[in-house]
Amino acid sequence: MSGWNVMVIGGGHAGIEAAWAAAKFARVALMIGNPATLGRMPCNPAVGGPGKSQLVFEIQAMGGLMGHLADQTAIHTRVLNASKGPAVQSLRVQNERDAYAEYAQDILLNHPNIDIIRAEAADLETDGQGGWQVVTTDGRRYAARSVVIAAGTFMRAQTWYGRQSRPEGRQGEPPSRFLSSALERGGHRLKRYKTGTPPRVRADSVQFADLLEIPADPDPRGFTGKPGPLAARSPTWQTHTTARTHELIQQNIHESPMYAGDIEGLGPRYCPSIEDKVIKFAHHDRHLLFVEPDGVDTSEVYLQGFSSSLPPRLQDELVRTLPGFEQAVIHRYAYAVEYDVVDSTELTLNMESRRMPGIFTAGQINGTSGYEEAAAQGLIAGAAAARRSDGLSALHVSRETGYLGVLLDDLVFKGSEEPYRMMTSRVEHRLLVRQDNADERMTPLAHQMGLVDDTVASAVTERYQRIAGAVAQLATQRIEGTDGTAYLRRPEFHLDDLEALGFTLPELNRADREAVEIRIKYAGYIARAEQQLRSEAKARTLTLAEIDYQAVPSLSNEAREKLSRLRPGTVEQASRIAGVRTTDISALLVHLRRARISRET
Repeated sequence: MSGWNVMVIGGGHAGIEAAWAAAKFARVALMIGNPATLGRMPCNPAVGGPGKSQLVFEIQAMGGLMGHLADQTAIHTRVLNASKGPAVQSLRVQNERDAYAEYAQDILLNHPNIDIIRAEAADLETDGQGGWQVVTTDGRRYAARSVVIAAGTFMRAQTWYGRQSRPEGRQGEPPSRFLSSALERGGHRLKRYKTGTPPRVRADSVQFADLLEIPADPDPRGFTGKPGPLAARSPTWQTHTTARTHELIQQNIHESPMYAGDIEGLGPRYCPSIEDKVIKFAHHDRHLLFVEPDGVDTSEVYLQGFSSSLPPRLQDELVRTLPGFEQAVIHRYAYAVEYDVVDSTELTLNMESRRMPGIFTAGQINGTSGYEEAAAQGLIAGAAAARRSDGLSALHVSRETGYLGVLLDDLVFKGSEEPYRMMTSRVEHRLLVRQDNADERMTPLAHQMGLVDDTVASAVTERYQRIAGAVAQLATQRIEGTDGTAYLRRPEFHLDDLEALGFTLPELNRADREAVEIRIKYAGYIARAEQQLRSEAKARTLTLAEIDYQAVPSLSNEAREKLSRLRPGTVEQASRIAGVRTTDISALLVHLRRARISRET
């Protein structure tokens, strides 16, 4: 074909969602160096967890693919924080690594609207008419109205094994050598980040009887509501570091490229290497490690929490200091990878470049870490790129709508100085944006964006009508003078207890019954959160369009520069920009008030 509406570069979690979303609108090309690596899980083969499962539920509610892939290939599921409130409960799904990639490939490689191009992108050239030419390393040219770059950790990437490095995007795969230069020529400022992965150990060399076994939940959950057939098949395990582990690291820390100063990139604070844990938290005499299988009948286990860039000979010795790993044989050694990322403050809320309109970026190229963060960005970038190519107006997810909105808003208005990880603590109104009501919040927006059809949107509407009807029905029934909602607000009561007392309910599935309980038990808290949200809405509606920040008195120089460069749409967006102080927001509000009075007089 001579051209496509959307070209997606990269086949990781961001690229998969971008291609999947864009293909709902028009013909898409997916450019990848080796299609056999599409959907590969280079780190832990797991999806979800605190802050991350909320993203996956939202991706699912918006017609994305990650939830389906995770559920179909699940081998272990657990609801984390199950004893706490619904705002922080999170589903975590351990996946069969190879099956996840195979399932993703089966869907995308056989998609009627997706064409696969096996090539390495070398350059981006504008066609002078709002579109782009993607030039490959062998000189081929492919035209696209919009381009989504989902290059992950591959741009000018180097992997590190001790003090030795080689050009790789991840173990055994060549880097993307030229895209960094193309983005720099387009005006982007690139930064250097670092991440890493633990060793994989031969399962038959581990003494599992010496480990603490963690069983899967006996009644497995799923992101789609339909957990896969093996969702409770495998346990996971725990071990821990020992005094000998810490001693070896302290004695050999000079062989770490991070501590020797070889690596310039900034690493993730919330996923530190084992070297960082031992050196920076020296007061701890042990660190917990999670032993997780790569599949049901896997030959490997993943040693989560043991990320390292120490040389292989030391890794062998270190791993054998762990209980249960005394005879361990490492299949694949841990390594660090250093790579280029764009400055995410140079993007719009739809992940479109402000410097190169029509170019979108998604995933770790934007400075994030994690499969879920990448997939969420890919979904938004793919949909926005397709809408742009069709001449449709831009739509975006607001911060108040969900975790996805917080992720995008943080990247664009706060940026990052280290790999960004989604956490529940970043979300101001998390009681309102729980994983259980993701479809209520996100599906109507997805329908408006063209990501889900009328049937899906109607099914969600009908679901919440059923839930509201059940709540109303309980409120009108009384036993011994007390209505059903009053009973249910008591901590010890659940719907089963009410039915045993004689209350009646319409037929509801498990998810709907849980939704009824949450709405009734947390009604007071939810009402207060909604009132707070309404009170903040006044600031959100104050537009900053066409504001000349040079004309606003009392702004600090830093605020003036950042507001002029980032162009936030509202006062609230401005308040979240790093470097914009409370006094700067007060100055903006005074300026807006004076401007309104001037217009009225």
